[in-house]
Amino acid sequence: QVQLVESGGGLVQAGGSLRLSCVVSGVTFSNYGMAWFRQAPGKEREFVGGISRSGANTGYAGSVKGRFTISRDNAKNTVYLQMSSLKPEETAVYYCSANSRGVWFSNPNAYDYWGQGTQVTVSS
Repeated sequence: QVQLVESGGGLVQAGGSLRLSCVVSGVTFSNYGMAWFRQAPGKEREFVGGISRSGANTGYAGSVKGRFTISRDNAKNTVYLQMSSLKPEETAVYYCSANSRGVWFSNPNAYDYWGQGTQVTVSS
């Protein structure tokens, strides 16, 4: 049974930082490309950042580039999203996702597995 379990969300003031974690089980984590997406109420799910299976290749949405960093620890089956300079409009549920092709995609339809999400609320 494949499981992706996110943690680290919460309430933070604008300009603050949070680090999200996603622990993956039930698959060979080091074979999977990973990504973070987010979804605000009434909006579509949007790509935040992605990372290849080795961690050598990463990519970000333009809106977060320079402020967010995606990383992974294959020994711990965990992917991280370090977020800084957070803005109120980034309030959303953040999801991690995994795909078996080992690279990252910005299209959510490319992903095989999803976590349940973790709420991030940025107050102004």
